[in-house]
Amino acid sequence: MNKLFSLLFLLSLSLSINSCVEYENKDERKKRESEIQEKVSWEIDNSIDSKVINSDLVAGKMTIDVGIYFPSNLDKAFKKVTLDKMIESFKAAKEIYKPTDVQLNLLWVKTGKVNPSFFSIQANETPGIPRTEYVNMYQHMQRHPAVLTKHAKAAFEHIVEPDKDNHRTIYLIVLQEVFYPFLDVSEGRNWMIKSVRTGGMSFPTYSYLENLPNRFRGVMTITNLSRPDRFRRTIAHEIGHKAMNVSHEYMEQDPENEVFAEGGLMLYGQGEDIPSGEKGRWHLERLHLSPFIYRMSADGIKQWNLDYKEGGHYYDPIYGKKIIHFSSKPPINENW
Repeated sequence: MNKLFSLLFLLSLSLSINSCVEYENKDERKKRESEIQEKVSWEIDNSIDSKVINSDLVAGKMTIDVGIYFPSNLDKAFKKVTLDKMIESFKAAKEIYKPTDVQLNLLWVKTGKVNPSFFSIQANETPGIPRTEYVNMYQHMQRHPAVLTKHAKAAFEHIVEPDKDNHRTIYLIVLQEVFYPFLDVSEGRNWMIKSVRTGGMSFPTYSYLENLPNRFRGVMTITNLSRPDRFRRTIAHEIGHKAMNVSHEYMEQDPENEVFAEGGLMLYGQGEDIPSGEKGRWHLERLHLSPFIYRMSADGIKQWNLDYKEGGHYYDPIYGKKIIHFSSKPPINENW
């Protein structure tokens, strides 16, 4: 009888402890969820004089609005992006776009404490269908657009403040790590998953289409400006993905996930050229048609370009004939 009583007592005690642990776990989960859902309390960084930076702006000229979010609580070991480098990179981007008659307007630089769980994110869900020889990269992306990870979406909800012009404004968000997974051929007829540690990530509509909520359509992340070539070109290059709506391509070079070459701004290299015409793959013309561009009227009203008609894929009707039709190269032996 005593043994039975002891067993019942131990069982009751175990259930009680488990209940307390479960209760505590629920409380911890609720606390974490609350912290994640809480919005960043941003403040203007008055050490940056945007009026001086914008002193080159001309009324009535094609303009892109840019805001910078710089977390104040990044890890001490993270030194690949500083506020000074961000401003230098932005100024360089203004110079690079000057010959195109497009000017960059710095709206503000804001600082605030970001939930550390968002310092590192994966940009998109790992794709399941690789591109083959039947359609080109842009057609494949139109059929199988990228999807934001839940974690990335939560990060942007946490960081980006709601505004009526969210979908027309470029937001440069400094984070520590942003990983971009994609599929690449390994051998034979096999593909493998690769993940790039990005220095800048543009979340372009040619890739995400309407899977990118309007509020986050202008989001870009910056994670590495540590080398001279990076802080000179990175912001300009990423704005190119967003505003020209093209991948890594230039002249006769068809788009690919990674292209290391010189000449064009949209390649990995030190080039800054934004070519025009069909030979230049219409980069300049596509830039001028960007929904992120407006002209300020004499009475102070922003007159925006036309918005996307089909979610912003490469062949979106707003571009008319300013598109390139090209064939896909077989990624594997055609006799597989």
